[in-house]
Amino acid sequence: MRGSAVTRNPEDARLSFGLLLLTVSTGLIDAVSYLGLHVFTANMTGNILIMAFAAVGVPGLSVTRSGTSLAVFLVGAVIGGRLNVAFSAKSRSRWVAAAMSVEALLVTAAAVMAGVAGPARPSEYLNHSTIALLALAMGVRNAMVRKLALPDLTTTVLTLTVTGIASDSRLAGGTRPRIATRIASVTMMFLGAAFGAILLRYGMAAPLGVCAAITVLPWWAFGLSAVRPHSVRSEAERI
Repeated sequence: MRGSAVTRNPEDARLSFGLLLLTVSTGLIDAVSYLGLHVFTANMTGNILIMAFAAVGVPGLSVTRSGTSLAVFLVGAVIGGRLNVAFSAKSRSRWVAAAMSVEALLVTAAAVMAGVAGPARPSEYLNHSTIALLALAMGVRNAMVRKLALPDLTTTVLTLTVTGIASDSRLAGGTRPRIATRIASVTMMFLGAAFGAILLRYGMAAPLGVCAAITVLPWWAFGLSAVRPHSVRSEAERI
């Protein structure tokens, strides 16, 4: 169905809905990472830019924080790839559950750490630890989402999604493929970031706790364990 927010395959439809919820969680994490820690832990394009700005002495930015985020994100992506190798051939549901369990545990640990620190200004050690936990979680998530390869459901970076809204529009001579999915992704990211900024007023533990819950809920509440391995799409199809 043209413009549908989910795919025709019922299994991919459930998965798509889950990924849209994870897009909300990315907004929450970006609010904590960027507003609270002045790095990105999910968007490595933005993080590399921040690292470059810090390297030339822009005030308020840190090469060590950004470098930690990038390095640990790569470790997380390796772990995500290993989980794919270990589980996906047997069952896509087990693979997705494993990746989401790892992410939920890491984000929960970051929330607990932030809660222990309280509203007072946390130490640099706690800041780096929080960055490392979130970047590790986001590395695992991005590896999983890349392997799933559902179009316009990256959950993190929306540049190509926004581009597709315009470049595939009728104004541009296109047919508006997956327009509802694309708009939904942008909307979920916006809502997550806005909600995260509001919750951040009460400390980092609040948005991170909500994020951990959102990470777990899709796979338990919407029957995604029923997803079978035959509907996995190749990375070439995503491109």
